[in-house]
Amino acid sequence: MSNTSEVKQLVNVGIVAAFATLSFIGTLVIRIPIPATGGYFNLGDTFVMIAALLYGPLIGGLVGLIGPAMADAVGYPQFILATAIVKGVEGVLVGLIGSRSTGSSMARPVFALVVGIAVIVIGYFIFEAFIYPLLGKTIPFFKVTTFEAALAEIFPNFMQGIISAMIAFGIWRVFRGRAKI
Repeated sequence: MSNTSEVKQLVNVGIVAAFATLSFIGTLVIRIPIPATGGYFNLGDTFVMIAALLYGPLIGGLVGLIGPAMADAVGYPQFILATAIVKGVEGVLVGLIGSRSTGSSMARPVFALVVGIAVIVIGYFIFEAFIYPLLGKTIPFFKVTTFEAALAEIFPNFMQGIISAMIAFGIWRVFRGRAKI
């Protein structure tokens, strides 16, 4: 392995660590409870989306997998499974769609962020309406939500995605030409 590839790997690890930490903090610091499911509104998605747009699907996916799930470990461990999968997929898809945008067109990054919002809303709905109730039948730890509660969480999740995407888009516009690995 050459020194250049070793340095690039270290830089990538550092980028993942930095953005996962920012996502952890964004998820942990602003927690607005959603009584229907016991979940909470947060802005951790902002950093998943920024990492994905700037550095691509691998880094975006790792940031989504690590940062928000670690924040759930602090007080909301029952949601770690859903969060790790949903936010990891969010990071991968936003990165796949939006990170290769060139020129001044905003269409790809905006579409990528819309897909990210959809992943948040649909992903958590699937977990809260179907997967957790099914798991909860045999593992009481996962008996935390119902179909009705999942319906009640659609709007807060949608707003979380919209606000995070708007902030991420603004930050991405500032840093898009500067972020190189």
